[in-house]
Amino acid sequence: MADTIYKILPERSWLEAVTRGTFGGSPVDITDGFIHFSTASQVRDTAAKHFAGVPDLLIVAVSTVDLAAQLRWEPSRGGDLFPHLYAELPMAAVRWMKPLPLDAAGRHVFPRLVGES
Repeated sequence: MADTIYKILPERSWLEAVTRGTFGGSPVDITDGFIHFSTASQVRDTAAKHFAGVPDLLIVAVSTVDLAAQLRWEPSRGGDLFPHLYAELPMAAVRWMKPLPLDAAGRHVFPRLVGES
């Protein structure tokens, strides 16, 4: 499995998490009982499906090594295995955070991601 996974979230949610020292999840994460993540090969489709045209987003790169037993790889879209965190995300597991701006066509512009081919 990947050693870096990604979370897309609104900038305001990230700022609140930094203040608290952990990220407890978005409303959908809380409802589902785990924090949704994507791999480098999944995250663009995640953005298109769940965040199309949404401004003021960030992409957060997270080390899977630091999440240990609370991280599960479970089937989702098309049977693909997605990383789900059954705990709050500690800031110590975060490798970096970057803006996820929109281009002129309203698509998100991604930075280079670890694990991309």
